[in-house]
Amino acid sequence: MNNRRGQNDDWSNQPRGGVGEHGMSGRLEEINGESSTGGFTPNARPNSASAGKAGAARGAVGSVHSSDEGRNEAGAKGPNLNAGNGVATDEAMAPLLGIRTPLKVQALQRTLYRKAKENRRWRAWSLCGDLCRRDVLETAMKAVVANGGAAGMDGITTEQVKAGAEEFLNALQAQLTDRSYQPGPVKRVWIPKAEGKQRPLGIPNVVDRIVQMALLILLQPIFEADFDEGSFGYRPGRKAHQALDAIRDQLRQGRTEVVDADLSGYFDTIDHAGLLRLVAGRVSDGSILRLVKLFLKAPIVEEKNGKRSYHPNDRGTPQGGVLSPLLANLYLNSLDHGVNDHPELDAKLIRYADDFVLMCRPGSGGAMLERLKKYVAAKRLTLNEAKTRLVNFQQDSFRFLGFDFAWRRSPRTGNRFVHVEPSPKARLHLREAVREELNHWTKHRSCAEAVRRVNRITRGWSNYYHYGHSTRVFGRQQVWLQNRVRRWLWRKYDCTHGLFSFFTDERLLGQYQLWPLPRTCAWRR
Repeated sequence: MNNRRGQNDDWSNQPRGGVGEHGMSGRLEEINGESSTGGFTPNARPNSASAGKAGAARGAVGSVHSSDEGRNEAGAKGPNLNAGNGVATDEAMAPLLGIRTPLKVQALQRTLYRKAKENRRWRAWSLCGDLCRRDVLETAMKAVVANGGAAGMDGITTEQVKAGAEEFLNALQAQLTDRSYQPGPVKRVWIPKAEGKQRPLGIPNVVDRIVQMALLILLQPIFEADFDEGSFGYRPGRKAHQALDAIRDQLRQGRTEVVDADLSGYFDTIDHAGLLRLVAGRVSDGSILRLVKLFLKAPIVEEKNGKRSYHPNDRGTPQGGVLSPLLANLYLNSLDHGVNDHPELDAKLIRYADDFVLMCRPGSGGAMLERLKKYVAAKRLTLNEAKTRLVNFQQDSFRFLGFDFAWRRSPRTGNRFVHVEPSPKARLHLREAVREELNHWTKHRSCAEAVRRVNRITRGWSNYYHYGHSTRVFGRQQVWLQNRVRRWLWRKYDCTHGLFSFFTDERLLGQYQLWPLPRTCAWRR
């Protein structure tokens, strides 16, 4: 397959950001997941500009996002506040702990990364044999089984696969070897979002998730060599807090005109042809390209009122697929390099999946927004006009990844500083999740179970939002939380004990083991 590139896409000429000069040995020994036509590039000659090193945090195999702060839901940028037994809904966005890649697989990943890093025109031409390797498939299966998740359209669960692992792997390896493997249709479910909206989630069959995971193990090291330092979403060793750090640094450097951008239905509108050209830019193995295309084109099945409807998938990469975050990052990679590799623009793009901000010098934000609109149109994407805005940070605040950014003046020194705290919407998210667990419908639960479920919610929320200047917000949330638990216990025992005299704060935190939110600054923990 020819390595075709779209018009205005300078991808082939761009220096690569990747994961830093230390390469795979420090980033991709444990796999995590996460440009084509219409590149966002000026006419000037490209020049590489580094955005700083990523943090040293490591992920785990199969965790194709990198937000360690509180377990993300599929496609979400904040914490997963599920209070149940912790079974993840899909491998694409939920973290997987404790699964390490075998040494031979690590060596393969390092080799792929280094080859891609050393030569920006290098293409992997014999990956199919590695995909069929037993150790690669076993690693992929362990990752998918450990993440759990719902069954796909074939009804086969991860528990069933685990019970018959040897027979299952033998059959799958044979199908991949003789090229008879065909992915099944994707089951569509709808997840509620804020403001009453819903977000589609695609659930592939377990066997398809395993094959996608095996592909991810091979493809992610290759494309990591190309990704820009300003991209933080669903990448190994990277997390949302690092994106927030980068924004604060840019604001301190004087880039205070901010293009706060949002793409409408990004995952569902990615152009297949453009995406496949990008994959082919680094992979020349026809069998691998065929598999990627089959996963992209897998039909969508939706069940309503007991009836099934089949829909062809001619655009997008469904959220819920293991490969989706990696492919989504790849599609916007030219945007990252088109801004960050050109110092003459004097701007910095910081992106987490489909949410990004353009940090500009005062007076240049308007021109950058117009360039962005042209890029988005060329990529056949849609900019959410209602949520995209140009912000003068000297006068206004903006929100990113669930945090509010604003200038504040220190009462002690009088100096101005960048204040970052959880947004009101994030605070409401925690309260709504706790209300789901503590209401009159749940009074039948034991106190230990109820508090355990609440603690799970608050720990996940705290792990993500304990950042920046969160002390005041956490203090108010703790007061509300204790009052909610106190009132639930009081009603559970038919109001026979004193609401405040018996269910004191000390009793809640001691006898009932309610987990307290941190009350110190995030940088002091």
